[in-house]
Amino acid sequence: MAVLTLLDQGKKQVTNPAEIKRFLNERGIIFEQWKASIPLKDSDTQEMILKAYEHELRPYMESHNYLSADVANIHRDTPNVEALRGKFLSEHTHAEDEVRFFVDGEGNFYFHLEGEQDEVFLLICEKGDFVSVPKGVKHWFDLAPNYSFKAIRVFQTPAGWIANYTDSEIEKKYLF
Repeated sequence: MAVLTLLDQGKKQVTNPAEIKRFLNERGIIFEQWKASIPLKDSDTQEMILKAYEHELRPYMESHNYLSADVANIHRDTPNVEALRGKFLSEHTHAEDEVRFFVDGEGNFYFHLEGEQDEVFLLICEKGDFVSVPKGVKHWFDLAPNYSFKAIRVFQTPAGWIANYTDSEIEKKYLF
């Protein structure tokens, strides 16, 4: 189950999925919760995982013009796991939406939204959580402390994940 933490509001936490969805949707971030159509095991292949979520994934991809999907599986024994973690830790944006569906494990999305109110909040995603970060939204991601997640990634271009780093270093204020 996802947990939303409002970091600049006394670290207030929201655990109700409907409230999390409302909060994120009001800010243009899509949040949903999906269930597999078939039971999955840790040993299942990428193809089996994509098939288990095809009933949710295909309509989403078709309605938003996504071209491809794959499964990222990162854990403590992943080669160069700290270097991989480092790629995601600095505030950045993307030229396309960053879409992730957590099949297993946990990941921490930090968002930095500017506007009338500058706000920073943390969304801890777990198994069953779907999030779509709109292109241009400032954010960073941390796979610590558990160093374990399996997520479906969806892309609009063949280039895949490309970060445009802001060099703001705001993440240093918030990383636990």
